[in-house]
Order: sequence, then C-alpha cells, then structure tokens
Amino acid sequence: MTLAEILRPSCALFLDFDGTMVDIAPQPHAVEVPEPLIPLLRALHRYLDGALAVISGRPIAQLDAFLQPLQIPAAGVHGAERRSAGGQVHLLDTHPLDHVEHAARALAALHPRLLVEDKRGSLALHYRQAPELEQLCLDTMQKAVDESPGMTLLRGKMVAEAKPGGASKGRAIEDFLREPPFAGRTPVFIGDDVTDEAGFSTVQRLGGTGVKVGEGATVAARRLPDPRTLLRELEAALAARTPRTA
Repeated sequence: MTLAEILRPSCALFLDFDGTMVDIAPQPHAVEVPEPLIPLLRALHRYLDGALAVISGRPIAQLDAFLQPLQIPAAGVHGAERRSAGGQVHLLDTHPLDHVEHAARALAALHPRLLVEDKRGSLALHYRQAPELEQLCLDTMQKAVDESPGMTLLRGKMVAEAKPGGASKGRAIEDFLREPPFAGRTPVFIGDDVTDEAGFSTVQRLGGTGVKVGEGATVAARRLPDPRTLLRELEAALAARTPRTA
C-alpha cells in the first residue's frame, strides 16, 4: 500500500523530524532542511484541514526555528511539551536532572567527542562522533537515571536520553486525537527511530498506520528507505488526491 492510498483527507498525519523528514546530521544544530519540505508541509496542512503535527525529540522551539515561518501543531521532547492546533502549550511535570547532568557532563569532559544536549525536562548524551563509547554512555546514563526518581532512559540512534517517565510519542499522539481537528480521524505516524516505536504501536492500535523510514526492526506496517523517498511519496500522494484546475 502506497502513501497515496494511506493518506486520505480523513487522516491525521503525525511526522517525526530527524531521520524522517530530514537526514540526520553529525550534530543536532547542523541539520539541513530540504527546500521542498516547508511548502510540502504547508500543502499537507491545508489538505488535511489542519490535522498535521510534528512529533519529535527536539524542543518545539527548535522545530519552529527549522520550519519557519510555519508554526504547526507539535509535540517536543518526546511528548514532554505539546502545542495544540489552537496554539495552547501543554507541559508535563518534570523532575530534577542534576544527577543525570553531572554524570553526562563528567563523561563528556573525559571524552570531548561526546555531546550533552540539555532540553526542558530532558537531557541527551550524543555519541555519534564516538560510536565506540556506546556501551559506556548507555551504562553511565542508565545508572544516573536509576538514581533519579521519575526519569526513564530512552535509547535512540547514537543517543541516550533521560526523559520524564510519563512522556512518550504515543501519548502525545493520543492527546492530539482527543482534540480538533485531529479527533475522529484515522492516525498515520511516520518515524525512523526506536524512539518512534511507541507512536507506531499507538496509531496501529487505533486503526491507523505506522510507517518506518530506514532500517531496523519495527512494529510499523510500512517502510520507506530514506527521507528523500518519503518527501517524494508525500508529494505524489498530494498530487494524486488534489483536483487539477484547468
């Protein structure tokens, strides 16, 4: 089944950002937004009557900066923050990160190729530039999280992230689906990472479709090879369903 068949006007579309709409960069700030992406998101937002949201591990403010001038509904920090279609921002309760931050920064001080990223209520340790340190990073972060009440460890592509235990992309999607213009629609979630598996499970439990971008084991019903292919398929889906004018 192609995206043209899946993406009907009655859908609610949820899109991850890094590795899904854009290629993953060596550093989080170095992501390059492909030229067609913003006009494509604008067209999808119009086609779906506003039922389009970005669901990301990044803070909403970073998403807005990359996608400006667009400001569409979004969930950031894996659902710890969420902006509704009406612009209202919902924030989950956060927990102290001092112990996790101390452990992560101490390790990064010993290994300068590691990157510590501080978000609202979350802290990520990136080891993309030092993949041989993966187990050390995971062990260090897991120990610090185990000693930090209310936190849980999320493992992604070359990153270990401490986040609030109640935050997940699946929960964020369910919250959107309780509100207009998402309520009553068939959900479609497209992501690329193990951090997106909760979102895939959620939309498929609710009768929708999960689409995995890239390699790796997944519960998603469909797969696409890379972000470039995703953008082409989204453009084709819009073209197939948008009436032509004379």
